[in-house]
Amino acid sequence: MTTERTQHPIIICPICNRTDKIVTDPESGEIICSNCGVVISDKLQDINRGERRAFSVEEAIYRSRTGSPTSLAKHDMGLSTIIGRTNKDASGHKLDAATRSKMARLRIRDLRTQTHVSTERNFKQAFNELAILRDKLELSDAVAEKSAYIYRKAQARGFVRGRAITALLAASVYIACREMEIPRTLRDITAASNVKRRFLAKAYRLLIREFEYKVPVSDPMMCIVKVANNTNLSEKTKRKAMSIMKEIVKKEISLPMGKDPMSLAATILYLSSLHTDKKLKQEDIASAAGVTGATIRNRLKDLRSHVQ
Repeated sequence: MTTERTQHPIIICPICNRTDKIVTDPESGEIICSNCGVVISDKLQDINRGERRAFSVEEAIYRSRTGSPTSLAKHDMGLSTIIGRTNKDASGHKLDAATRSKMARLRIRDLRTQTHVSTERNFKQAFNELAILRDKLELSDAVAEKSAYIYRKAQARGFVRGRAITALLAASVYIACREMEIPRTLRDITAASNVKRRFLAKAYRLLIREFEYKVPVSDPMMCIVKVANNTNLSEKTKRKAMSIMKEIVKKEISLPMGKDPMSLAATILYLSSLHTDKKLKQEDIASAAGVTGATIRNRLKDLRSHVQ
């Protein structure tokens, strides 16, 4: 994951009051202070949108000096025509009744021509659901674009035929999150998309096999942060868990293949809580990580001999 370091004279860290240590991560959509580590914002503003505020579609089109940017997450990639609804001519005068009626019919025909092909209708439905998934999972623009790219490849290869659009799109989102190291589990995607886990997993395996994707394993450090936030652990416990994880990486301790990184993160948080809070139950940390208590105990057996 790459980050680009930029100076934000307007953004001030609320903890250390510094403006020269602000780091922007466009992939995760976060603005972070590199001095104290606080996340100032987790939702970057889209710099491609209009720079002036608008309260309607017509006003947004009128105020924008350029057209909307092209995007793979739009069914027409943002290149379709738009007939304005201002009902005014070039001089600013209102159109007469006959011309307004004619323009209304043209708008309807223009809208129909944009989705007269089955492929365009498929993209329109899929990317509408992608916008919903993006809001539910709080994904950045880069993840949405990557998901749309994977789905377009699947559609071009004919994988959409005979399969649920939602399942294939959700699998594309999951692959994009894995490639960009965004901590979203299969359980999170399933809950947000209302697709059964087995259908989502089947679509995921299909895309991995056909496109030969080499998705990286989720970063356990990111998983620690996610599980810790779900359980409202203290900062001391988080720091202890991160130090244990660094020790595991330094010793090159490897767990059996195929194990969920969330279970490793939950186990390390449980170990760190034994030295700090001493009130955290295995069932609570397992529920926050989306695993079972037996999984936590099995990971404890693997780590007991390596971590004190």
